[in-house]
Amino acid sequence: MAGGAGATGEAADVRAACEAYWAAVDARDWGAFAATLADGLVYDLPQSRERILGKERYVRFNQECPGDRHIRIERIVADGEGLQAAVRTLFTVGAEEVHGVHFFTFDADGRIVGVTDFWPESYEPPTCREHLVERY
Repeated sequence: MAGGAGATGEAADVRAACEAYWAAVDARDWGAFAATLADGLVYDLPQSRERILGKERYVRFNQECPGDRHIRIERIVADGEGLQAAVRTLFTVGAEEVHGVHFFTFDADGRIVGVTDFWPESYEPPTCREHLVERY
């Protein structure tokens, strides 16, 4: 259930940006995905203590992510100023379903400058992405 009845102004813009982001990920449309991101993007995965700095590395991180995953937005909550949003998603990979919670921060142009993802279980990251991330 993306968006919401009566959403106006900046909150509606943030919801639309989140929808465009997830639609691009689901379609693996990396050009459209990159267009939602600011150059100085910071991506955090607190559970695995990983951080990615910069749009190019983050796009590559997603391009190189293995598996046939599909994403459905369950809920978007946006602030009235158009600067932050929280999104709950359902990821489907084969027969497995996993919920995620994602926090987004936006710049004045409506591009995403920060993403923090939370997954239901802590995990050690796969070694195939060490070239893109910093550990903390």
